[in-house]
Amino acid sequence: MKLLSVVIPVFNEERTIAQVIANVLSAPLPQGFSLEIVIVNDGSKDKTADILKQCVKDPRIRIFHQDNQGKTSALLKGFKEAAGEFLLVQDADLEYDPRQYPQLLQPIVDGKTDVVYGSRFLGRIDAMEPVNRWANVMSNLTLRVLYRAYITDVNTCFKVFPRVFLNKVTIVSKNFAFETEVTVKLLKQGVRIVEVPIKYVARTREQGKKIDWVKALEMYWPLIKYRFVN
Repeated sequence: MKLLSVVIPVFNEERTIAQVIANVLSAPLPQGFSLEIVIVNDGSKDKTADILKQCVKDPRIRIFHQDNQGKTSALLKGFKEAAGEFLLVQDADLEYDPRQYPQLLQPIVDGKTDVVYGSRFLGRIDAMEPVNRWANVMSNLTLRVLYRAYITDVNTCFKVFPRVFLNKVTIVSKNFAFETEVTVKLLKQGVRIVEVPIKYVARTREQGKKIDWVKALEMYWPLIKYRFVN
């Protein structure tokens, strides 16, 4: 039996975290996979921590708390604590549907690739703001030009890593730059990345969307930096 660790970084998601956990627990998995959920509460100021206390009775759920250090820091904590040989990143909102896990895992099961990204741009996108779409397109184009890598959605949350390949890279980001930093470092290590189409339903800033122009630029910078720095 292969263990899949679903790592969920959480910051101020009192409105959605309970539903996300329920969705992950009910998600279908390929035959031969079992599930654990590793949640890292990144210093939430709302009722997120109180809601998480109600989830600890399920043995498949492990919860950790830290001071607010950013999404990447929470992910790295989750990866460290996870027991699975496969690591899947899941956001704590409802933009990414866990029912898509089988299509994310299948290319790895079939031995067709090392790492899988769920591409919103190969699939279906609902309600994404034009400015967010433009920022994503610019990142994808920059990756293509600087690294000669055809990846249509470098900033997708849905990423699946066999632990052995994630261990090949050292991530130094703290906030939102994990997506781009891990991508370019994996590419430089020669790791194969395959994309599968997914459905994505964007939320608004009023609903809790946290990406702004400062964070978007922070995510973009590693594409430039690691082209010229080892």
